Formats: sequence, structure tokens, C-alpha cells
Amino acid sequence: MTRCQTMLGGLLGKAMEANRRGRLFQFIQDEHSPAIAVFSPARREHNLEGDWYGEHAGKWLYAAAKAAARSGDEVLLAQVQRVADYLVAVQMPDGYLGTYAAPRRFMVPQPLKPLSWNGEPSLRTWDIWTHSYLVLGLLEAHRLFPNERWLAAARRIGDLCLHTLAEGGIDINELGNHHGMSATVLMDPAMELHFATGDGRYLDLAQRILAQADANPALALLKRAQAGVDAADIATGKAYQLLWNLVGLAKLHRATGDAACREVIERLWHSIRDKHLTLGGGPWGGVAHRSREVFNAPGTFSPQGYVETCSTLAWLQLNREMLRITGDAVHAEEIERTAYNDLLGAMAPNGEDWCYYSFPNGRRVHTTYWRCCKSSGAMALEELQDVAYTVNNGGDIVTVNLYGPGSMTLGPLHFSQHTDYPASGRVQLRIRAPEAGARFTLRLRIPSWADGATISLDGHAQQAPAPGRYAEIAAHSWRGEHLVTLDFPMAPRLHRRVNENIQESRAPDGSPVSQQVLHHAYLAVTRGPLVYATELIDGFKTEETVRLPQALEERLESASEEDGAPSIAMVLGYRPDLRFQPYYRAGGRRDGAWRLTWLSLAPDAT
Repeated sequence: MTRCQTMLGGLLGKAMEANRRGRLFQFIQDEHSPAIAVFSPARREHNLEGDWYGEHAGKWLYAAAKAAARSGDEVLLAQVQRVADYLVAVQMPDGYLGTYAAPRRFMVPQPLKPLSWNGEPSLRTWDIWTHSYLVLGLLEAHRLFPNERWLAAARRIGDLCLHTLAEGGIDINELGNHHGMSATVLMDPAMELHFATGDGRYLDLAQRILAQADANPALALLKRAQAGVDAADIATGKAYQLLWNLVGLAKLHRATGDAACREVIERLWHSIRDKHLTLGGGPWGGVAHRSREVFNAPGTFSPQGYVETCSTLAWLQLNREMLRITGDAVHAEEIERTAYNDLLGAMAPNGEDWCYYSFPNGRRVHTTYWRCCKSSGAMALEELQDVAYTVNNGGDIVTVNLYGPGSMTLGPLHFSQHTDYPASGRVQLRIRAPEAGARFTLRLRIPSWADGATISLDGHAQQAPAPGRYAEIAAHSWRGEHLVTLDFPMAPRLHRRVNENIQESRAPDGSPVSQQVLHHAYLAVTRGPLVYATELIDGFKTEETVRLPQALEERLESASEEDGAPSIAMVLGYRPDLRFQPYYRAGGRRDGAWRLTWLSLAPDAT
């Protein structure tokens, strides 16, 4: 797709600026920053631990380069250049750029340990993982601020990986936990190397990784998905790793048109979207016997489930790739839902503090200095600018995917959104075209919740499609100034969720017997793209059972200055009204604050 210059304002723009000034500016500044010092030759030579801390360098390079490019921040750019140059300087002649001592590097065969619960086979679980992020970071920095030395360093990593897997006798599945998924993520950077260089060897690398992943019975990435297996049952069901594998698979499909790749991506995307997301769009786990970072069993529901911010990043990236492949509005809507809810809900206003885990119902807990999710959240925010608008390669189709204040420039064309979205559903899109004219089709996403949406062009009503699709203003010659007005109704909505556990057994005669052992219903509130939550009930209760409310009322007089979105009062009649705020700001975004998205619904109301 053709690239355009986009600037986001409003709620998302403020978050991105806080991210630039906070996490990206402060966490890494030069080679002495702890996350870069782990690459120093003196430290690396003595590191025999299976740590993952090296991932921060590549994540930071990727996000900081994007932030420096969009903002023109010369100080941040200087930090990016200094760190990238240092990493190139400490790269080994063979291309190795990890944090492990020589005996533990991914090129060296290791005695296999018995597989643990998370399918961890060896002593260097995170080496390929770290190199994967380094390739992505170096390539993104090179794309935005061309430097052949950074590109060459990324290529040397790719060459070393290809040599190790093709000639070194090492299987990719031996190099990562979760039955290899922490190493098979290398498909993504391999494809990015292919796109950046046109070198078919990196496409071969990605295809080799996929073949080895599919040949692993515990993973069988293609075979199991084609057989209809749920996402939770692929390898260990680890959300972050599986989603990142799917990102690489999507890029492989984009390069080759492989129908099997697309079939698997779409099957697992639907599995995740339909069964494994919170109301706020975050992949979740941690219920019953499942690990906190592993997808829950299909159909399982608990308001106390875990959303790992790293998984939120990977889900956004997968939808970015699916949007590019399919052009389907549902992928843009998933990006918006996740961004406005579970992503912002994990971030503190200072742009530095993040939640490792977020909970629909639970305490907000800001995580520690080294945690992976702080860098993942920073990356996720920087992805949003590139998906807000998309332009096809011919430049004759312009698509608006995300709503909120901001602008986009495409050559002589300029688009600007004037709106307080998501506080309200009124969006005015001003288009400035050259007097000589510009011919293109304008596509506008109609959210799935926007029943009764209206569109007008320069005061003339346009036909709006069914919610969940793109409206099109057909190609014609645009000249001068134009105004497109969209109105999306934003009535508060109730959502019910029932957690049912059906236990099946067989009678003595062999006939099936089903017994319902759990039936628990819950109630939640949304308004437009925003999920709402309340704080501790009556100031101290972490749970509340309610009957169906008599009404939901917007309280405009208590609108937040931060985003303008009103609070919502749940009018119950038999007790004082319950007041809900947008999930991300409930509790004042303070460490330790409680948020309750789901209220238990009384049995007589189910």
C-alpha cells in the first residue's frame, strides 16, 4: 500500500506523545542503559542464563524510530542512531548479536532437557527471540532513517539463522519454549528481510521455519489448525507466541499467495476473536488450569482472566496484517476496540508505567522496570498511526480505518478529522484537494455498533451500508474543499455473558449423559467503541450482583476533561445508581485502583 503522512491527535495522540516522552525517551538513551548494556561483549561472554531481556533493544529501536519519525524529535533520533550504531559495533563477525555466552548460543547443539509444562527444551530459549526483535528494530530504523550498516547487520543475523537451520543440523523447534513457538516467530523478521532486500534466501528461511514447525507433532502449526483445532490447543496455547507466529504466516502468505497459510490464519483468527478476547479486545488466559498467558479453554469465562499487554501488541499486529490482506472492516474495528480499551487500559498517563497484566475485573498493577510488557505496549501504540488511514498502491482508494482527531497528507491531498470521538459519534472529515482535481474513491468504516449511522458529503446525504462495513463515496474528481460528516449513534449498550460448564459422561448402557455443573451470568456496559467499568462498589466491594437495570443514563455533566466521554449511571431502583467510566480511565489510572467491567447477574434475571 502507498504510504501517507499521518498524525493522530485526541486520546490516541496524547497516549503516543506520553509514550514518546516517557517510555521511549527514558528507558533507553545510549549504550550504558541497562537494556543495551546486556549486549556488551564483557557481559555477554559470561551470561549462561536463559534470559529474555535482550528483547527490549529491538522493541525499543522499532518503536523509538517510529516516534522520532512522526514527531521530528531530534534528541530521540540521536538516541536511536547511537544505540543502533553500538549494536552494529558489538555484532560478532558471524552475525551473532545476542546476549548469551558462546556455549549457550543458538548455533551450538545442546543436550535436551525433559519437556516442562511450557514445552521448554533447551538452555537458550530466548536467543532466537531476541534476534527476531533485533532484526525488526534495525530494519524499521533503516526504513525510516536509511543507514546501510543497520540493514547489513540485520542481514547478517538472517544469514546466520539460515546457515544454522539449513547446514548446522539444528531444528528451529529446539530453540524456543512452548514447543518451539518462541523460536518459530523468526518467520516474521525473515519475511521483513525478504521485503526489505528482495533476497529470496530470506523467503526460503521463513518457509524452512514453517516446515519444521509443522513437522513438530506438539506444534503442527498448519496441520492442527487445518483440522479445526482451537487456538488454545495449538502447542501450549501461549497467546503472545501463537499470535506472533500468525503475523509471520500472514506475511508469508502476502509474499507467496499460499492458500494453506491464509486458511490457517483465518481459522485461528476467528477462533481467537470469537472465543478468546475480553470485551475490551485483549487476548486472555489464566482461568482454571490454564496459565495466565495461555488462551483459556474455549467457552470458559471469568471476569478475573488475565490480559498480557504483549498479547495485545501481537493481536494488533495480526489485525494490521489481516487488514492489509483482506481489506475487511472487521480487522480495523478490532484494532480500534483493542486500542481504546485494553491497550490504553494498561498504560499510565505518564507514558512510562504499564500493567503487565490487566483484568476485566481486578486491581490495576503497574509492573517493574524490566518487564516485557512495558516495551510491547510502547510498540503497540506506535503501530496505530500507520493503520489509521490506508491507501492502495495505485493511490485511487483512500480508506479511513480509525476515528479521532488528526490528519493525513497524501501528496497534494490533505485530510483532517475534527471530532471528539470516542466521546461522541460526530466526525467531520475535511478534505482539501488541488484545484486541478484528484480522482479517488473514499472508503469510511461504519462501526458494527453504529446502527442508524448517517453520512453526508457537502451537505448531501450519502447511502450508509450495514454496520461493520465500509461506506464508499465512488471515484470522482475532488477539487478544493469538501466536508464529509458522519454521525454514529452511541447509545449505551448492555452485554450479557454466561459461563456454562457442561460435564459429559456415559451411563452404564453407554448412552451419553450431560450434567450442567456451572451456570453464571454477567452484565457489562459499552458505549460506542468504549468498554465501561465501575470502581469498587460502595467504595469497598470487589463484586456485586445486580438485577437487570431499569435504565442506563449518560451523565454528561461529569464528562472527563481527559477525553470528554460521559460517565454512565446504571439505574437499578433498589439501590443507589452505579456509576461507570470508560475502562481505561476507571479508578483514575492509578496504580492499585480497582476496575469492575462485569457485574454478576441475579439468577432470576438470566
